[in-house]
Amino acid sequence: MTPITLAIACLLAITLSYVSLCAVSPFGDCRRCHGMGHAIKHDRKGRMKRGKDCRRCDATGKRIRVGRWLYNRAARIYRDGTR
Repeated sequence: MTPITLAIACLLAITLSYVSLCAVSPFGDCRRCHGMGHAIKHDRKGRMKRGKDCRRCDATGKRIRVGRWLYNRAARIYRDGTR
């Protein structure tokens, strides 16, 4: 196999695996709070305590994946265009 066809095959495999991941699990952990839904603070003694709710994910700890967001947007545009 030439290096170009090998690179194309690798990119195709990565793309198909990401598409299947977005289809199976459209939501991933929030990047800011790492899926906890809130920040972690420490008090003066060094003990961990709950901080403020995450504003990015509205304290759910989940976010929609980029691939799923693009699919939803394309499906909405197609649906609105065919009515």
